[in-house]
Amino acid sequence: MPRLLFLDREREIRRLLSALAGDVPGLAVVYGRRRCGKSTLLQHIVRPHDVYYVADQRDAVLQIQSVAGEIARDIPGFDQVTYPSWSALLETWNARAARGRCLMLDEFPYLVQMAPELPSVLQKFVDDRRTRVHLILCGSSQRMMQGIVLDAAAPLYGRAREIVPVRPLEAGWIQEALGIQDTQAVEAYAVWGGVPRYWELARSYPSLAEAIRTLILERDSILHHEPERLLLDDLRSATQAHSLLSLIGQGCHRLSEIAGRLSKPAGHLGRPLAHLLELGYVTRDIPYGETIKSTKRSFYRLADPFLMFWYRYVQPNRSLLEQGLQETVYTEMMKTFPQHVAAVWEDLARASTARFELGGTRWKPAQRWWGRGHDGRPMELDLVAESLEGDALLLGEVKWGTRTDLRVVRAHLRASAQQLPQTRGKRIVLGCWVKQGGRRRVSDLRVVGPDEVLRALR
Repeated sequence: MPRLLFLDREREIRRLLSALAGDVPGLAVVYGRRRCGKSTLLQHIVRPHDVYYVADQRDAVLQIQSVAGEIARDIPGFDQVTYPSWSALLETWNARAARGRCLMLDEFPYLVQMAPELPSVLQKFVDDRRTRVHLILCGSSQRMMQGIVLDAAAPLYGRAREIVPVRPLEAGWIQEALGIQDTQAVEAYAVWGGVPRYWELARSYPSLAEAIRTLILERDSILHHEPERLLLDDLRSATQAHSLLSLIGQGCHRLSEIAGRLSKPAGHLGRPLAHLLELGYVTRDIPYGETIKSTKRSFYRLADPFLMFWYRYVQPNRSLLEQGLQETVYTEMMKTFPQHVAAVWEDLARASTARFELGGTRWKPAQRWWGRGHDGRPMELDLVAESLEGDALLLGEVKWGTRTDLRVVRAHLRASAQQLPQTRGKRIVLGCWVKQGGRRRVSDLRVVGPDEVLRALR
């Protein structure tokens, strides 16, 4: 099976090539969670005489020798000398390399683990006016990479010409990656999320069901322990984060619920939750029209579809899966899998709202809303968005059933518009995101399907 086509990443490529094209040598930093294509990105931009090196966890002296060996591909005989330190290697390479060459150090956190002085060495190297070459540092430990360049106390703070986060791809690219239709693409995205390596692995299987069984549910499969590996990339201890993700993934969405299940004061969870929010593993919903400072109503959710899937179906069934009972787990999983896809479909619907025109209007990003209406009764809306001009409000319902009665949806949205406090003085546009979509209208209800959403999310 050929490797997955290199999808998207035009913005990242443009920024890195711009850094390499400058006359003044500089530093660029690339970081992001594992399997999102950082190494592929670097290999895509590496030029014939640049040096690309993937670090490992060997002693520093062995790593230095290995880097010298890679440099020797461009400068014959460079590895015939023993370099006592990183400083000696960099100074020698800078003196002998042609101006504008680049050294790309992939998995840079491994190098720092073996040589904690390396960031300070690189600081002096970058600051030296005699430096004639470029550096690109890349790593999967978001905590360490951010600390190296974004922490004001870090040696390399303020020295990077480009800081390029490599995030998961947007959902619209999964159709091209896996060669599947729009409804299948939403279901596949609900399992794999936007991680290119997961797509590449899944593409080798004839169906989503077979890929789930083989890649995730089997106890020795490549993705069976994936969340634990992700957390260890960024945390000294993954125990508390693993517990929080597990509870949120299994339905504890409010801080009071999470704290109660852990038997801890809610105030003790602020920092670990903030860290998971920063890493992009958790998202915090607040009702439309409110801010974090103005409301105590928060709803924590797992932000990544793969983590949502894993913590819903793998983690609670580890004992069964360890006994090789993946078929039993899969059969039970399929009873609730449509609800799991529906939750991801809601996220995609909200994410797509700002990407195309609805009701002749362009919209700001959408949010959920929940609270009490004018009559004092509790109510919820899947999707609320304000127009760019601020004069209109979009109210939407998001469905993933095989049949959706659009007349019932329209009646519900019209009633909600009468009760929602924020609708006063606004023009109201109604929308429904459904599994079987198409450019249809039911009276004043705009209907949106997976094809339109996925086209927008690219």
